[in-house]
Amino acid sequence: MAPSISRGLLLLAGLCCLAPSFLAEDAQETDTSQQDQSPTYRKISSNLADFAFSLYRELVHQSNTSNIFFSPMSITTAFAMLSLGSKGDTRKQILEGLEFNLTQIPEADIHKAFHHLLQTLNRPDSELQLNTGNGLFVNKNLKLVEKFLEEVKNNYHSEAFSVNFADSEEAKKVINDYVEKGTQGKIVDLMKQLDEDTVFALVNYIFFKGKWKRPFNPEHTRDADFHVDKSTTVKVPMMNRLGMFDMHYCSTLSSWVLMMDYLGNATAIFLLPDDGKMQHLEQTLTKDLISRFLLNRQTRSAILYFPKLSISGTYNLKTLLSSLGITRVFNNDADLSGITEDAPLKLSQAVHKAVLTLDERGTEAAGATVVEAVPMSLPPQVKFDHPFIFMIVESETQSPLFVGKVIDPTR
Repeated sequence: MAPSISRGLLLLAGLCCLAPSFLAEDAQETDTSQQDQSPTYRKISSNLADFAFSLYRELVHQSNTSNIFFSPMSITTAFAMLSLGSKGDTRKQILEGLEFNLTQIPEADIHKAFHHLLQTLNRPDSELQLNTGNGLFVNKNLKLVEKFLEEVKNNYHSEAFSVNFADSEEAKKVINDYVEKGTQGKIVDLMKQLDEDTVFALVNYIFFKGKWKRPFNPEHTRDADFHVDKSTTVKVPMMNRLGMFDMHYCSTLSSWVLMMDYLGNATAIFLLPDDGKMQHLEQTLTKDLISRFLLNRQTRSAILYFPKLSISGTYNLKTLLSSLGITRVFNNDADLSGITEDAPLKLSQAVHKAVLTLDERGTEAAGATVVEAVPMSLPPQVKFDHPFIFMIVESETQSPLFVGKVIDPTR
């Protein structure tokens, strides 16, 4: 192939979340070995939150009638890793599109922060199962720049694999098997098709599985109505529990705010707007409000109704991220010469898939009984029986792992 023609590079950001896991009330201790890294965590966490909100709003702009579920952590990790092999305006666009202000945070600090963040997320002693992985799939005849290989390995704990991309079916199988294994079978066939000129693929996945700290009793789950909109109602299995919850009504958002804990170091924040107030919620919600909710938790008794659901999102990041200013990496002006000097590269495909399951116990094997004291007076009923937004945040780093919007839990 003539050297003036860009060869194809494929980036896949894949996620599986099986019953999310959230900031536990008893998980407030700080690992002393991580204390000196805390300032860097805070910097990158703020950027991740900005990116999460930007991408969410772009998805809403494209369609306000569809479920949304994605991992800002997965997408930013993959593209930050890719930026190590980019140069000039290509690199600048990628990092600024990920909401990093390069005048406020040195580029080296961004990659150092991801290094510490991934170390924390993959900590083996955590009560929740949270694993991330990064894979480089390189055409067997392609020689990567040694500095790039070293930096992605040191900062992003990446593995490198030699693949024969001339056999597209075999290359797809190798990539899909890697993701399927890393997500314990929850994401299969992530790569549907492979451009014929692809010579390099970068893959990121996150697998997350946890146990509710206070599980629901499956015997209490009943079919109930979920109001998709004024004219559409669907039947869903509705969990319910009387107990003490971190829940309050936020007049600023015109929404109920519910925080639910899993065993381990993460928290889910669910936001249920008043009727007709979804757009107001989306326009008013900020990362500062989320931070305030996490710091000022309010416990009250309630009868909570919450739908069991399984939703997923699959996104063409080339389309999405172009709207956020990341364009050059996808065209023939891309400068990815930090990856390989063999031939010019451009990013031909970028795919992200996310899967979420919410049920009574959090995992198939979880078995727990919780007895709680509640006031004698009749507590309020809070029913998540119409569209709502949620975010899952890792506690130690305060980083948003997943963001979602449930319009129709039966889809």
